[in-house]
Amino acid sequence: MRDIGIYIHIPFCMAKCNYCDFNSYSNMEYMEGPYVDALIKEMKQRFSKLGDQYNIKSIYIGGGTPTYLNYEDLKKLLIFLKDFYKDNIECTCEANPGTLSYEKLLLLKEYGVNRLSIGLQSLDNNMLKYLGRIHSFEDFMENYKTARELGFKNINVDLMSSIQGQAIDDFANGLKFICGLNPEHISCYGLIIEENTVFGRQYKSGKLQMIDEDTDYKMYKTAINILKDKGYTRYEISNYAKTGFESSHNIIYWKTKEYIGLGAGAHSYIDGLRFSNELSIKKYIEKIEKGSLPTCFEEKLSTKEKMAEFMFMGLRMMEGVELLDFKNRFEIDIMSVYGKQIEELIKKDLAVIYNNREKEGERLMLKLSDKGIDISNRIFVEFI
Repeated sequence: MRDIGIYIHIPFCMAKCNYCDFNSYSNMEYMEGPYVDALIKEMKQRFSKLGDQYNIKSIYIGGGTPTYLNYEDLKKLLIFLKDFYKDNIECTCEANPGTLSYEKLLLLKEYGVNRLSIGLQSLDNNMLKYLGRIHSFEDFMENYKTARELGFKNINVDLMSSIQGQAIDDFANGLKFICGLNPEHISCYGLIIEENTVFGRQYKSGKLQMIDEDTDYKMYKTAINILKDKGYTRYEISNYAKTGFESSHNIIYWKTKEYIGLGAGAHSYIDGLRFSNELSIKKYIEKIEKGSLPTCFEEKLSTKEKMAEFMFMGLRMMEGVELLDFKNRFEIDIMSVYGKQIEELIKKDLAVIYNNREKEGERLMLKLSDKGIDISNRIFVEFI
């Protein structure tokens, strides 16, 4: 039996954020009921086709804004999921402040969600408004407090840096405050201007300027230092956790393990085949109702492509990639394929091969150095 992760996409939002290029839509509440019914049908179809060969290791409900679903439709989805997996796996639900009522938090807790990922992004209400967020910092604090009172013991908080007009000191003080709340996990990343977004269009027209590289780098280093000082271990480029609270689901992606994506626009990776669903909510539902799978794209990865993905995804993690894992997967020594690139990286102090003794036995690993992580995007190109 092979392990697998499940991703469930909820594409509804109260409003689209100015930086967001995810497959999400506002003003489509009337589609929520039919969409949840289609999601449940797709899950049944996918797993009847796969059979009993897979063991679900994690579930991640993302979006969009999953907690923007109305109470009854959210409950319907959670009831179905509760009978679909074992209680001891990580089950994450993304949640935006302003959409998290006491009733919905209680519902999530009752039906097996044991990890919340709360999209705060900034503690500054003016900054939140600039980003197009629907909530205030006060909304976040109320939701966080309620989640703790209801017994949620694994909470991630998303924070964003490198926002136009954001001062380094304000970002640092905000990050320290969040650390003081003691969430188990913090995702801290810089704003990226994507083409098909409000910010992307403003940037193209010259109305928005990106933050300068020096300030961006200082914020990046500030976050690393603060989080380390506050007891958070950096285990991936943008992710930090208390011991034992690393995101099991995201590690599936970084280690290029198998996963099924359910819902409009969701991606899957099974047996070296990558495929994705219809982006349109309407087309997605129509295909499901006709009894067919909503797949609209698929590609079979070559061995070379799988090797490259193994490298540039795995090297995002601080522990790096395991040399034996590469050999077991591809039946060839890693140095036979990437020896030249690896030797050059080691020579420039951008990478190191080491023995990870945290687990039993010898585990030779290749990881990027701190210097290498700082320019990781340039390094990843070497493996493509």
